[in-house]
Amino acid sequence: MNNHTEENTLNSKPKNRIKTQILAEIAIFTALGTALSLIPIFHLPNGGSITLGAMVPILWLALRRGPKVGIFAGVVYGLVQLAVLPQVYYPTQVLLDYFLAFGCLGLAGLFKKQPIIGVILAVMGRFVMHVISGAIFFAEFAPAGMNPWVYSSIYNGSYMLPELGISIFVIYLLYKANVLRSYM
Repeated sequence: MNNHTEENTLNSKPKNRIKTQILAEIAIFTALGTALSLIPIFHLPNGGSITLGAMVPILWLALRRGPKVGIFAGVVYGLVQLAVLPQVYYPTQVLLDYFLAFGCLGLAGLFKKQPIIGVILAVMGRFVMHVISGAIFFAEFAPAGMNPWVYSSIYNGSYMLPELGISIFVIYLLYKANVLRSYM
């Protein structure tokens, strides 16, 4: 009996260490993404900005650890963004613009072997959440006669498309430099 208990203790330590390591990575990558989000290249008046690759740390973590960890990290990152750079006009908007949108960044982990496809899927998921939010909650900002879905797509695309390009570029460089692969 004593050997069995001792054996379980030995076997549980690596699992706990791995969980602790993953939580530490989530904290570090979230902090790095947040720091990058505080360096906007261009900021739109009603929310959204082009940054120096603020999504890259979460995308990288998702590619490294898979979609479950990536989605969780994305939601944590979204909560930090909500605390640091809030753009809240409606309470229910928080679900789409922070929890779901940033959680979508974790979808990159579905394509570990094809990181560029993963980045495109993840950022497009975030874009879709922002478009839905924009069409539902910010339709009054659309010019007279313009469909709110078209307006939301154009508005959110104006910063998400450059962010996608920056993210693809940085992930590509990390991948080609073997930095990304060596940590996967």
